[in-house]
Amino acid sequence: MKNVEKYARGYFMPPETSLNWTRKEYITEAPIWCSVDLRDGNQALVVPMNLEEKLEYFKLLVNIGFKEIEVGFPAASETEFAFLRTLIEQNLIPDDVTIQVLTQSREHIIRKTFESLQGAKKAVVHLYNSTSLAQREQVFRKSKEEIIDIALTGAKLLKQCAEETEGNFQFQYSPESFTGTEIDFALEICNRVLDVWRPTAENPVIMNLPATVSMSMPHVYASQIEYMSERLNYREHVILSVHPHNDRGTGVADAELGMLAGAQRVEGTLFGNGERTGNVDIVTLALNMYSHGVDPKLNFDDIPAIISVYERLTKMRVGERHPYSGELVFTAFSGSHQDAIAKGMNWREEKRPRYWSVPYLPIDPKDIGRQYEGDIIRINSQSGKGGIGYVLQLKYGLDLPAKMREHFGYCVKNVSDQQQKELMPEEIYDIFLKEYANIKRPVEFVKYRFTDDEDFQTVVTIRTGGEVKEIAGNGNGRLDAISDALQTHLGVSYSDLVYKEHALETGSKSQAVSYIGITVADGSVYWGGD
Repeated sequence: MKNVEKYARGYFMPPETSLNWTRKEYITEAPIWCSVDLRDGNQALVVPMNLEEKLEYFKLLVNIGFKEIEVGFPAASETEFAFLRTLIEQNLIPDDVTIQVLTQSREHIIRKTFESLQGAKKAVVHLYNSTSLAQREQVFRKSKEEIIDIALTGAKLLKQCAEETEGNFQFQYSPESFTGTEIDFALEICNRVLDVWRPTAENPVIMNLPATVSMSMPHVYASQIEYMSERLNYREHVILSVHPHNDRGTGVADAELGMLAGAQRVEGTLFGNGERTGNVDIVTLALNMYSHGVDPKLNFDDIPAIISVYERLTKMRVGERHPYSGELVFTAFSGSHQDAIAKGMNWREEKRPRYWSVPYLPIDPKDIGRQYEGDIIRINSQSGKGGIGYVLQLKYGLDLPAKMREHFGYCVKNVSDQQQKELMPEEIYDIFLKEYANIKRPVEFVKYRFTDDEDFQTVVTIRTGGEVKEIAGNGNGRLDAISDALQTHLGVSYSDLVYKEHALETGSKSQAVSYIGITVADGSVYWGGD
C-alpha cells in the first residue's frame, strides 16, 4: 500500500519485562462488570436515547445482572442530568447496584456532577483527563507537570465535593488515552492521584486504564497492565479496571489478556456499541468465559430478547456473524458441517455426556435462547444429506434411511439451486411428500390382504391405467410376498429391497411411517414412503 512509511508504532512498551500473565491458561472467575452503554455507548449513537429510552435500557442492564452501570455524563446535557435525577428521586436504582458518572477534571463540570448526585445511595465518580503524548503536544500543548496538575486539581475537588454532598461516593480515575502514554508517566500520574485519595480497604479506589484508542497487539496491552498492576501505590486497595476499544478488532483479546495481567474489572457495552469501532463487547467476553465452564455472573440466557430491546432503543443492529449473538453464528449451510452437527446432536441423545462437545458449536445454542429448529441447520444449495435429513427428523420426526437421505438431499439441493433461495422446513417437507408419498402413477397401491398368514400368500389391489385389478403373490414374509406379486404381474424386476419403519409419535394412537427403496436393472434407485 502507498504511504506506509508515514506510520509508526505510537504505543510504549514497559521498560521491564512484564509477562507473568503468559503463564495463565484461562480466566478463572468473572471480573467486576461495568456497563458503559448509557454513557460511552449512548454518546456514540446517531440519535442518543431520550429519557424514557434510557430508563428502559437501565432496567435491561439491571435484569442482565450488572452491578455497576455508568449512567452518563450529567454535566453534558439536560437529558443526562434529568436521567440521573430521575433514577435517584424515583428510587429506581436497586440497593445492590452502583451507578457511575463521568466528569472531566474541570471545576464547573465536577460541581455540576455532584449536584446531579445529591442523595445517591452508592455512586462512582469517574474522573479523567488525557495524558497521551499526542494529546499533550497537539491538543493541550502542556508539559507533563501541567497535565499532572490537571489531574490532581480534579482529584482534590472530588474529595471536597464528596464531603459537601449527601450521598455515598467512590472515586475512579482514568488517564485517558493510556495506550498512547509513556508507561512511566502513566504510572506517575496514577500514583499521584492515589496519594490524594489514599484508598483503604473500606473505601477502595478504581484505577481504570483505557485503550481509548487501540494501538498495539493485545500482548502489549497486557504487558502494560501487568507493569502498572505491580507498581501502583496502595495496590491492595485499588481495583484495577480496563476499558478497551476495538480500533484494531482486538477489544475482546485486549480485555481477556488484561484480566490475565491483573485487571479485576472490565468496562464495556452490550454488543460492543461505542465510539468508532466500539467498546469491548461484554456479551462476547462473558460467553467466552461461559464456554470454558466459568460463570460470568451475567444473564444472557435469552439473547434474542436482549437483541430486540437493544436494537429498538439504540437503532443499531447486531450483525449476522456477531460472535454468539448473530442470527447465523450457530447456523450451518455447508453439507459437511451439517452432517457433523447432526451426528454430534444424535450422539448426545444416545450417550448423554456430561460436557457439551458438538462439532462446530462452541456452546449449546439453547443455553442462550436460540432454537435448534431453524437456527442450527438451514438449507440451501450448499447443504448436504445429513443436514437435510436432520431438519426432517427434528421438525417432522422423519428418520430416513441413509441411502434415501442421499437421494432426497439431491432433490432438495436442486430445488434450492433452481429457485436461488434458502428453503424453510415446511418447503423441505412438501418436497418430501411430492417426491415420495401418495404416488399414484403409473401404479397406485390401493390395499392388500393375506390369504394365508403361515405361507405368506397375499392378494394386492392396484390401480393402473385407470383399471383396478387384483394380483397375487407369495414369499417368505409379508413384504416379500407383496414384492413377488408386483414383480410377477407387472413385469418389473428389481433388487436390493430396503424397508424401514418407525413411529412418529408415542401412545395408543401413534402414527408411523415406512420407507421403501428398490434398485432396478440399470442401477437406478427408487424410493417411496407411506
